[in-house]
Amino acid sequence: MTTNGATQPVQWDYQVRINLADSFATVARANAADPALKPLTDVLSKYNATIKNQFDAFADFCREAEANGQTDSDLYRWTKQTVDNPEKQARYATRFTVYADGGKEVYDRAIADGLEADLRPLLGGMITRINKFDSNPARNPQPPAQS
Repeated sequence: MTTNGATQPVQWDYQVRINLADSFATVARANAADPALKPLTDVLSKYNATIKNQFDAFADFCREAEANGQTDSDLYRWTKQTVDNPEKQARYATRFTVYADGGKEVYDRAIADGLEADLRPLLGGMITRINKFDSNPARNPQPPAQS
């Protein structure tokens, strides 16, 4: 059992990510409140949640880093290469991160478990994949170092 240095077990936070079918991803990127997404938005509202497209988040990160002159990092270079690669753009265009519990990027396991369970009925139609990740750094690889 992992502990925090004392005798208490570490309680990781969680994040849910979903892949939407191409047509729904296009709609969600244009307007996440579109009525075509009502089954999804009904689940999200239960958890005070929103979704953010991963490609759009990468592009926003690059724009912000460029505007602030913060482009001298491995994370920026990796993200910029991803944004500039058409194959990766297509891959990330259907992937969305769920920000729950009032916009938090990571949240309690109970929220993540509930989201995952409530999204499952949409799997195979609107949603093509559901992933739940914990915040344990040992299971979350970092962007590769660039030389």
